[in-house]
Amino acid sequence: METINHRTVNVNGINMHIAEKGSSEDPVILFLHGFPDLWYTWRHQITTFASLGYRAVAPDLRGYGDTEAPASITSYSCHHIVGDIVALIQSLGVDRVYVVAHDWGAFLAWYFCIFRPDLVKAYVCLTVPFRPRHPKMKPLQTLRAFFGDDYYMCRFQEPGEIEDEIAKIGSAKLLRKILTDRKPGPPFLPKENPFGISPHTDIKLPSWLSEEDLKYYAGKFDQKGFTGGLNYYRALDLNWELTAPWTGLQVKVPVKFIVGDLDMGYTTPGTKEYVHGGGFKNDVPLLEEPVIIMEGVAHFIHQERAEEVNAYIHDFINKF
Repeated sequence: METINHRTVNVNGINMHIAEKGSSEDPVILFLHGFPDLWYTWRHQITTFASLGYRAVAPDLRGYGDTEAPASITSYSCHHIVGDIVALIQSLGVDRVYVVAHDWGAFLAWYFCIFRPDLVKAYVCLTVPFRPRHPKMKPLQTLRAFFGDDYYMCRFQEPGEIEDEIAKIGSAKLLRKILTDRKPGPPFLPKENPFGISPHTDIKLPSWLSEEDLKYYAGKFDQKGFTGGLNYYRALDLNWELTAPWTGLQVKVPVKFIVGDLDMGYTTPGTKEYVHGGGFKNDVPLLEEPVIIMEGVAHFIHQERAEEVNAYIHDFINKF
């Protein structure tokens, strides 16, 4: 890990921390993390792909880790985040990049592929398939109608509410719970003890996540807090409003989709039908089939099965 280089770049009006490894002459792979995560989630990919002749670059996205966290929710729109990504690519001095993204990073990478396909060689999407914009229903209205007010994205909406709940249990316990969770299906956060963590909860870490890893995560979130990451969820309806001009647009970059069969999103009603029923391929015509469904794997697929996922990534991007 000590061979990974760290620096700060000014992008789109904020200071962004990036971790990178590889020669400036090598093709760039841009790794985009999700919630609640950091550049650190890509530690296995950074070292592997640098050894394979790529320049691996993993930022802390705005609101996370050592990157600036603007206070306003409106500063976390898809236009802001994609603007950060575009400026980062320009700072690297390259014309196009490979993109590998997970969770919220994957969600935003779909916007990036729509807004700036000219910058994308190929995209490896982990866990979050494309979600076409519904022309008449805002996201939160749709989510509440399907899943109710306790659905986690809905519970994240009120500023300060979930932050207060997290403060009661602490960053370390919350992250231990989220990073190791293997319960399929849509997550719900009830009013009482929303994360299901009691003072006596003792969660054993899996082999792919060490106490040292958890300490790094918790230390950064103790410093930064979770509000920046939660603001991505709070901008869902804003994103819907801002992307009206792209309604019905297909994503026309080469894509590979990889997900675990225990992933909470993949096992949420409607997702499998979209992925396997023709909708995904229709919206993303350059999607390489078949999609990769990894058995017995949960949400943090690139950490849990790093070597296997790295092989899938390399096999795909090596074609472009």
